This record gives sequence, structure tokens and C-alpha cells, in this order.
Amino acid sequence: MRWPCDNTFVRDLGWLGVRADPVPVRAPELLALDDDLAVELGLDPAALRSPDGVEVLAGNAVAEGCEPIAQAYAGHQFGHLSPLLGDGRAHLLGEVVDTHGRRRDIALKGSGRTPFSRGGDGRAVMGPVLREVLVSEFMHAVGVPTTRALAAVATGETVVRERPLPGAVLTRVAASHLRIGTLVLVATQGSLEQLAAVVEHARARHHPDVPPQDPMALLSAVVERQAELVAHWMALGFIHGVMNTDNMTLSGETIDYGPCAFLDAYDPETFFSSVDTGGRYRYSAQPTMALWGLARLAECLIPLADGEADDLVTQAQERLEAFTPAYEQHVLDNFRIKLGLVRDVAGDDALVEDLLQIAADESLDFTGLFRDLARVLRDEPTPTLDRVRDVARWQAWRDRWLTRLHGEGKAPAASAQIMDETNPVHIPRNHLVEEALAAAHAGNLAPFEQLLEVLRSPFVEQPGLERYAEPADPDFTRGYITYCGT
Repeated sequence: MRWPCDNTFVRDLGWLGVRADPVPVRAPELLALDDDLAVELGLDPAALRSPDGVEVLAGNAVAEGCEPIAQAYAGHQFGHLSPLLGDGRAHLLGEVVDTHGRRRDIALKGSGRTPFSRGGDGRAVMGPVLREVLVSEFMHAVGVPTTRALAAVATGETVVRERPLPGAVLTRVAASHLRIGTLVLVATQGSLEQLAAVVEHARARHHPDVPPQDPMALLSAVVERQAELVAHWMALGFIHGVMNTDNMTLSGETIDYGPCAFLDAYDPETFFSSVDTGGRYRYSAQPTMALWGLARLAECLIPLADGEADDLVTQAQERLEAFTPAYEQHVLDNFRIKLGLVRDVAGDDALVEDLLQIAADESLDFTGLFRDLARVLRDEPTPTLDRVRDVARWQAWRDRWLTRLHGEGKAPAASAQIMDETNPVHIPRNHLVEEALAAAHAGNLAPFEQLLEVLRSPFVEQPGLERYAEPADPDFTRGYITYCGT
């Protein structure tokens, strides 16, 4: 089997990793394959589903054209520098140029030990692999920049985590796997020439409009993309869970869905990750943590810029200070459209903030709230808003919103349509994801496949599938913990 690879990372930066083949597994079995994505990548879905294709997706064979490498990078994990991390259970197979002319990485995750495994087994558990399939496909469906899941393959082997669990291998597709942590490694342990080479590779690949040899302009470009990305997360109630610098991409894609989760009842202090015991990466802190990670990027880029050290620090600080207003504008734009508003009108920020305060005080389901607002315009039942206790407060906000909507000059039905095309009815509800993963561990893929189908059409209300739009029982949410797992 041959893949149409053109492996610029290996060709240009092969020293930034270790060539290593995936480690074969005992009994590979295909769990999921995205046929449309395969075609987009220039691959044949039928060939990937064949025994030979599954062998490649499992890591038992290497397709012709691939040059597997385990990438090296560092990372600030919960604020503390880990000077060398690297792909301890992943292999970058190669790069393809897709049918839209975009260069994409294809990598395996859970594909066995590498020189960066640090005593780990290099394997992944089936549940977290399927979680990444579900959540990344939802994020793609709602228009959030994200890595994609091409395939998931069961290994036929047991992986020991908190208990023995079935293993799996994920095939991940990304604009690249270059991270802030990639530059941290080279800036702290490499030469200026090596750092310049990595920065130029990232610039040419992800930010070609940035002039060469202008690290401050590159910093601004990454700042803008991260501001836009985190604003998307906040508008969806998405909690990444582990925003370490090795999980912040230079491309601006969401990467690593290990301990991620979504808000049910709106509480900005929510976090679920078992490894985030202090809530460093809680929902409300995500913009602050993104800026913290970008500051680490700035530290890497300053040595490449021309000028006096103090002036360069000032320039970098100015570029970083642009994050907050950019983020605030993006998040306001996102929430404005969630309310059916298109025009930019003063006071919209207060309208959004006051609604979110009501949602917090009333413990309203975040996703259901915004779907209900469109139902208000259509005089339909509003199951989430019916739970409001302070009715007068809610009605006062509703009247302000309706007055503001009237100023848009659209019929209520047109505004409701805008909202329904913006606010998903279906998200990867935490309890539904866990239900699907538990069934998959027990050998039943039907719940996973049904949930995946629903999440690929997140804005469509589907008769007979109402339970996929319902929030979890509060008792589930209070005790819910997510684990990295892979």
C-alpha cells in the first residue's frame, strides 16, 4: 500500500525527533473510519478498510511513502517546565497535501513505545481514543479549528491504567503537530540556527502571510489564532482540561482531547480533569491560560528578533497585550450571533454578561439555554428556561434582548434561524460519551456509532433522539471526573 506523502518535517527538521516505526499489535480490528476524510486526504477508504489497510492504521505495517518519526518537544505542565517530553506513544507517519491543497499530518496515537516514552507503555485505551473521535468530529462539525480522527483500531491487547482496559490506536490528522512546546525545546536546548529553522518551517506552513525573519509578526499571528480558538471553546462550553504548552498548537487547532468535557449547568469555575486538582484549566481560566502559554512562546521568539533586548521585550509584551482585546472581541462576536444578533451595537457585552449571570445563578444548562432562546421567538416550549426561579429577572432580560433584536430589522423567525444554525442542539454530553465508551469497552459499538452520527449533524433536531439533547442528571455532573487515559 502506498500513501501520497511529502514529508517536509522529516526532510527539513528530521533532527527534531527520532525515526521510529510503530510497534505491532496482536489483533487489529477497525472500530471507526471517516471515509469522507480519507478521500479528502487522497486515500482510498476501501483500501484502508482492507486487511492491509487496517494493518497500517494499527501500526503493524508502514505504508510506502511514510517515514515514521517520534517528534521531540518540551512543555510547561501545569506551570512547570518539563524540558523533554516528545511523542511517547505517537508516531508521525507522514504528510499529505489534501484535495484542497492543504498540507496535513497523519499520525498514530497509542502506537507503541518510542525513545520518549520515559517508562510508559506507549499504548492508548479504547475509551479515550473513541472520545477523541467523538469530540473532534463534533468540533469540526461546528466549525472549530481542530485535529481530526481518520480512524480508530482496536489492538486486541489489554492496557493497564486505573484498571485493565482494551487498547486502541487512533489515526489523527492535523495541520501539523508543531506546538509551543516544540519551540520551547529548541529555545532551551538547541542553537539559534536550529530555532530559526523551526520557526521558519512553522511560519511557511501555517502563517505564510507573515514576512520571513519577523518573529514578532509571527507571535502576533499565533496570538490572534489562539484568541479566536479559545473564544470558540467558550461559546460552546468546552473545557479542554490540559492546556499545557505541549498542547497549544502553532497552527491554532485544538489538539489533545484526553480529559476534555463540556459544561452542563453553567458554572464558570467548572473543571473535571483528574490531573487538574487545583482547577488551573477550569472553564473561566482558559483565556488567561492561553495568554500564559503565549508568553512562553514570546520568550522563545525574542532571541531571533533584531534590536536591543529591552526594546524587544517591550515589543513582545505589546503583541501579547493584543490577546485580551482580540479574545474579548471574538467571544463577544460569538455570543452575539448566539443571541441572533448580527450588528455591532454598544451594550451587547452587558447583555451577554447579564444572561450568563442568570444562567450561573439559576444553574441553567448552557447548551439548552441558547436553543431555548430561539424557541422563545417561535413561541415553542422552553424546557431549560422553564427551570428559572427568578422569573421577573429573566423576563426583564428577555425584554431587553427582544428590543435589541427588533433593532436588527429581521423577523423573529429569521433571527431564530440564525440562532439554530449557530447553537448546537447536540453536543458530546459527558454522560452520553461515558455511556458510549463503557459500551465499547464491553464490545458494543452501537452507542458510540449512534452518538457519532448525531454529533456530525449537531444543529439538527432529530425525532426519536431527544435524549441526545438532554442534560445529565445533576448527580452525574457533581461526581464526574475525566482522565487523560491515552
